[in-house]
Amino acid sequence: MNFLGRSLTVINDFSVEEQLFLYEKTKLLKQLWKEKKDTSKFQIKKDVGIYIIFVEPSTRTKESFINAAKFHKNAKVNIFDSEHSSFNKKESYVDTFNMLTGYSNYSIFIVRTKLEGTCKYLDEKVYEFTKRHGLEKPSFINAGDGKHEHPTQELLDEFTFLEQLNFDNSYIHIALVGDLLHGRTVHSKANGLKIFKNVLVDLIAPEELSMPIHYVEKMKKNGFEIRLFDSIENYLKNENIAPIWYFTRLQLERMGEDILEKEHVLRNSVTFRKEFLEKLPKNVKFYHPLPRHKMYPTIPTFLDTLPLNGWEEQAINGYWTRTVLLSMLGGALETDLDKKINNIIDEQFIIPANITNGTKGILKEGKRGIKPIENGTVIDHIAKGKSKAQIYETIVKIRKILKLYDIDSADGIFQSQDGNFKGYISLPDRYLSKKEIKKLSAISPNTTVNIIKNSKVVEKYRISLPPYIYGFAELKCKNENCITNPTHGENAEAFFIKNEKGELVCKYCETPHTFEEIWNI
Repeated sequence: MNFLGRSLTVINDFSVEEQLFLYEKTKLLKQLWKEKKDTSKFQIKKDVGIYIIFVEPSTRTKESFINAAKFHKNAKVNIFDSEHSSFNKKESYVDTFNMLTGYSNYSIFIVRTKLEGTCKYLDEKVYEFTKRHGLEKPSFINAGDGKHEHPTQELLDEFTFLEQLNFDNSYIHIALVGDLLHGRTVHSKANGLKIFKNVLVDLIAPEELSMPIHYVEKMKKNGFEIRLFDSIENYLKNENIAPIWYFTRLQLERMGEDILEKEHVLRNSVTFRKEFLEKLPKNVKFYHPLPRHKMYPTIPTFLDTLPLNGWEEQAINGYWTRTVLLSMLGGALETDLDKKINNIIDEQFIIPANITNGTKGILKEGKRGIKPIENGTVIDHIAKGKSKAQIYETIVKIRKILKLYDIDSADGIFQSQDGNFKGYISLPDRYLSKKEIKKLSAISPNTTVNIIKNSKVVEKYRISLPPYIYGFAELKCKNENCITNPTHGENAEAFFIKNEKGELVCKYCETPHTFEEIWNI
């Protein structure tokens, strides 16, 4: 199997086995280089255009990729000047990348942007363009998108951890220190650390900068043991100190005024101080994605000459891992691993229900005030078990999104025999389409739809939350930095995937939502 046309938009795009393959080849390339031996088998032979497009400023990651790309002598390297690009003229990302795709036989796009989920979205839309024109699908590499992920940083980090552990991936104990709220490099570790069979993670950050709960939950789902500490000082009071510390800078540019007011206190809680040295066990290594803040580094410069310094070798490893990543996506390296197949969820969420013989429309309910109908639809069990205010709010939302403004329609709230309240909407001479029922399942799951003809229920459906929700204009991801947010003008449609907890996760930026939160009304 080769990796042509594959993309790395999040670290999970590569399986654990594929990541280990990359680390094995990186170890070999680095060794060959040190021994001054031939490294040509790593070079891309195919006619490839490598586009380095950094819409968000960067020095270290950008230069690392430029040099990694230049290793591949047959590749045409194009460094995109985003300051004078079409992006600043409010032109479409999709149009720009479609055009660039047409200029090379095969392209690898390395993209950094503040918009979260950009590479995932482009990977899909540009693929559609290539199918229309008989072109090869390009590869996309996410070089960092907002506070979402930074998968190539994760590759160099995990390779560096493996080096420290003599390439033994049976266990890792790591402390993540600093701005865990905004730091995309630590967010990538929720899945990146899966290359280790057993994982203990110590999260060290004050509450204001703590790891977002959905990343903590993802770590727990992956089998990691998690411990929480609010400062380095308090962390050092416990006996089991991690041999690997990973620091992040405080990302002030992403913080609100309420957090900035506490800047000094927050910095102090995650900055290493000289008096802490005597409390460290032997053979501890510190890492940092770099660059450090020049005035307030969380790893002060007095540590540079100490054996604690692991961040300099870590930074150098960025060149090697990115070189090998390009080797893979450019077709120079192949593997006999089984090709990764994404599981497609096949879940029935509109289920026909049994109809009791003799049931007459809504006449039974009509005794309590519902206007009986001979033909039409009754939506029942709306928001059952919730408060009257929540039920009424759901009824209003259903009417607004489905545009149920029929003159003779009626709605209300009743108390069921089990004591719970529920809502209903009665629609005389109106039948919901299949698309409307699908939409209803995402607005108000666990609702019942009754189709009535000649005063009898002829069809009855129980609906639940669908595995995927997309294709409706009223959908909106609540993350303002998501590529799908209408304010960015990319015309990217919101798309949600249900996870094991019943949350709806944005396909692009991976922000979790409740079903109440996805509707823009």
